[in-house]
Amino acid sequence: MDQIKKTGGSALVPFLVFVFIFLGAGIALNDFYALPSPVAVLCGIVAAFIMLRGSINAKVDAFIRGCGDSQIITMCVIYLLAGAFAAVAKAIGGVDATVNLGLAYIPVEYLGLGVFLLASFLSTATGTSVGAIVALGPIVVGLAEQSGSPLPVLLGALLGGSMFGDNLSFISDTTIAATQTQECNMKDKFKVNILIAGPAALLNIGLLLFAGFQGGPATEVLPAVQEPELLKIVPYLLVLGLAMYGVNVFVVLLLGIVASGVVGFADGSLGLLQFTKNIYEGFTSMTEIFLLSMLTGGLAEMVRRAGGIQFLLDKANTFIKGYKSAQLGIGMLVSGVNSAIANNTVSIVVTGPVAKEISDRYAVDNRKTAAIIDIFACIVQGLLPYGAQILIMLSFTGGKLSFLDVLPYAWYLYLLLAFALVGIFTPLVDRLLVPQTLKAPAPAPVHQ
Repeated sequence: MDQIKKTGGSALVPFLVFVFIFLGAGIALNDFYALPSPVAVLCGIVAAFIMLRGSINAKVDAFIRGCGDSQIITMCVIYLLAGAFAAVAKAIGGVDATVNLGLAYIPVEYLGLGVFLLASFLSTATGTSVGAIVALGPIVVGLAEQSGSPLPVLLGALLGGSMFGDNLSFISDTTIAATQTQECNMKDKFKVNILIAGPAALLNIGLLLFAGFQGGPATEVLPAVQEPELLKIVPYLLVLGLAMYGVNVFVVLLLGIVASGVVGFADGSLGLLQFTKNIYEGFTSMTEIFLLSMLTGGLAEMVRRAGGIQFLLDKANTFIKGYKSAQLGIGMLVSGVNSAIANNTVSIVVTGPVAKEISDRYAVDNRKTAAIIDIFACIVQGLLPYGAQILIMLSFTGGKLSFLDVLPYAWYLYLLLAFALVGIFTPLVDRLLVPQTLKAPAPAPVHQ
């Protein structure tokens, strides 16, 4: 049977072609989202076909097998269902209902705390930090102007809450990518993740409470746009509850879609035809990440067969001395890639296979590895001055604030980093993991 010849470090060049084209286009166009990521990875694939040694048949076989890997296909189907749920829930007014509910009960002097909690729930429910920022950004700017609250503090709270939910959401593309590349259950990853993110969020809440208390009562606040409609929030709560309980993620998302449709039918905001169109719109909204994951899977398999992944692991062994440094190395790996391409999901997809190999070699629990790569990717993404989250958020200020104005108030992200390092260098998180499931065999895709 034809094989791709082992070429060691040079086999990584196609991956570097992908990264540098994506990075170069972002710098040249001053927009890291201008060039579609699947096109950038396609350039890497072409480079792999040209540069890797071996027959065309062997390269095609490796590429197709990588694209069709069960974990890759599982990941892609979950993306589609998550997109459909988010689209239908938004179409029935779920996002607006959540925002109005929060605004109806936020004390004026504690707007920072309210914004953080509202952004946390919204991003967790919808699975997107950018979506939460787009929905809440204009409102937060208006609240600051009306109430006299410091806008940098409110935007720092918005950024922190949005990244909190993105990191922990069961339908976030980062969570899906992290759990699938590490072959672990979403619920188990959440349990490890919350051990790190939970204390950080609680301390951040304490800081925002103190800031509100010190600030004293503000002047006035914008009223809610309309009365909160609790029924429209039910699909979000259903999905969150079932996912935390451990129900199969496919079942969870399908029930979420159906529940959103039922609510829409009941209040007249959706008809059957529009319901189907919203589902399809949700599918198409995931086209980029779907193609990226599939194509990256194919490229990774070609590089793996050529010895590129093994070369990278061998080099990593010169820096990684044991269990703790392996975890730190994984975090630094995903952070470095994310800094280069300014996309936390892409960075997880790209580095996931290498992180899996490192964690297997040094006996790092796959649930903890999934949490680490998601956490570090989200921290870096939230703090990048050229990241989508910061750029979109600052655009709502009309140029009144810069990245440096908001940076000192991104308290949650700094706390998350601190607790992530505590989780790596102390045994606290490991002691709380259920011993009998440590390094358990990966569940079959149907149970993801």
